[in-house]
Amino acid sequence: MTMLQSKPRLLTIEGGEGAGKSTVLSALRDALLADGCEVVCTREPGGTPLAERIRGLLLDAGDEAVHPHAELLLMFAARAQHVQQVVLPALARGAWVISDRFTDSSYAYQGAARGMDESFIAELERRAVGIEPGLTLLLDLGVAHARERTRGRDLLGGASPDRIERERDDFFERVREGFLARAARHPQRIRVLDAGPDAATVAAAALGVLADYRKALA
Repeated sequence: MTMLQSKPRLLTIEGGEGAGKSTVLSALRDALLADGCEVVCTREPGGTPLAERIRGLLLDAGDEAVHPHAELLLMFAARAQHVQQVVLPALARGAWVISDRFTDSSYAYQGAARGMDESFIAELERRAVGIEPGLTLLLDLGVAHARERTRGRDLLGGASPDRIERERDDFFERVREGFLARAARHPQRIRVLDAGPDAATVAAAALGVLADYRKALA
C-alpha cells in the first residue's frame, strides 16, 4: 500500500465555518515572509483555474441536489489538480505552502458529516493526492458560536451562504466531531487551537505553534 509523503513545508488550516481561518493564514504568511521565506497561499476547493471552476460547481446553491459521491469525487478532482499544479511545484523550489483546507476537510465534511466510507476517502487520498501536510492547525469552535460569527458577517454585507454553509446545525456538529477525531488520530501533525477568543489571541497561539514547529525542523 502506497504511503502518504509528509511535506514539512506544507501547512494547512482546518476548521468549521466562522472559525477564523483567513486571519490565521494571514498571520502565518506574514511571519514567514518576515523571515525571508517564499510563501504560497492557496485554498481548497480551488487554487487553480480548473479547481476554482470545480469549486463553483460544488458550492453554488443550484436546483439540483448534489449526491455525496459526486461531492466527494469533485473535491478530490479539484485537489488532485491543485496538488499537481500549485502545491508540489512550490514545495519543489523550497517555498512554504499554506492552504486554507486540505484533505482533512474531506474526512470531516464528506466522511463524518455525509457518512461516506472513510476507507474510500483514504484510497482517494493515496491515489489522487499522495501527500500530507507537515503541520495542520485545527481551529476548533462550537457550532452556536460559529453561527453567530457567520450571521454577523452576512449582516455586514458578506456573500450569501453557499450550498454547504446552508446545512443544518447537526451537520456542522458532525463536521466538528470529524475534525476532532482526525486530530486525536494524528496528534503529531494536527494541533487543535481554541478559536473562541478574539482573532489576535488565536493568531498569537498559531504563531507560537509555527515557531515551535520550525525549531523542531531545524
